[in-house]
Amino acid sequence: MKDFFKRKDIEISFKRYVQDALSAMALGLFATLLMGTILDVLGAQTANLLGENVISSFLVEIGGIAKGLMGAGIGIAVANGLKAPPLVMFSSAVTGMMGATMTGFGIESTGGPAGAFLAVAIGCEFGKMVSKETPVDILVTPATTLIMGGIGAKLFGPIFGWLLLKIGDFIMVATEWQPFIFGIVVSVVVGLVLTAPISSAALCIMLDLTGLAAGAATVGCCAQMVGFAVASYKENRIGGLVAQGIGTSMLQVPNIIKNPWILVPATLAGAIIGPLSTCVFKMTNIAVGAGMGTCGFVGQIGTFTDMGFSLDILWKVVLLHIVLPAILALLIDKIMRKTGKIKDGDYKLDL
Repeated sequence: MKDFFKRKDIEISFKRYVQDALSAMALGLFATLLMGTILDVLGAQTANLLGENVISSFLVEIGGIAKGLMGAGIGIAVANGLKAPPLVMFSSAVTGMMGATMTGFGIESTGGPAGAFLAVAIGCEFGKMVSKETPVDILVTPATTLIMGGIGAKLFGPIFGWLLLKIGDFIMVATEWQPFIFGIVVSVVVGLVLTAPISSAALCIMLDLTGLAAGAATVGCCAQMVGFAVASYKENRIGGLVAQGIGTSMLQVPNIIKNPWILVPATLAGAIIGPLSTCVFKMTNIAVGAGMGTCGFVGQIGTFTDMGFSLDILWKVVLLHIVLPAILALLIDKIMRKTGKIKDGDYKLDL
């Protein structure tokens, strides 16, 4: 065991699991659950507009398969994030599915995305422990990964998944009960998670955040992405506008460390728009879109999926997700530049 902790491929740390592995998990979710949802919705909507056709049916079919393989996608992605060797990584596709679909002893609910993450992490680390340590590595490594991942999926996955779902339920009920206060809290917290080097998308999906709370999370993420994109336009021009506006505001983390004040315009914009979303416009979203903001316009697709597509919903989305974040962030940034808290070059990205 002493030698286990000395191995270079084994690292037990907050950064390894919360930053690296959780961010990797988001990629697995994007490739399966999120993309599957988009294709499913696209197929269903085109069928509604054009009638049943081969292409729409095909999109719905592959979308359903992609969503069903969420656990496998998480498994491979997390194993890759944990720098697993090949046999461990391939076995993690199975442990991910076990974590997502297995029920526990006395718990009827499945682990879902959270259970998949936990099962893969456990199986992966035990698999790495024995990898290439025996002459029959091709048998020992996948067996160890599957057995230990299966134990994690059975014993801990459903409990962990259930706990996160209950936290998500509390947030959603609290937002319905106190839409103004929690409109601010959810918008700010999820927005900050998006800009931090961890995944807001994975967080919202694990919490199964829907309804008004998901709507507030979406505008908070949009405020961060659009806010940083427009506030930094002077330094980063069109490249920075696109990279942050439909990519990620996480690019600003090194600059935030140098000058934390640059986080204020986008965050304060989210705090203002959050209660507008929950109290005035009653915006909602689905879990897969809640933590995405304007990244690939997935947050907007999720909103249309949940609220329906109409001119009324379209102008609300444009106002709350793009226009207001841009205007408010620019105004607050201008004030802070005049006070000297933010200076030219503070937002500069190495693009």
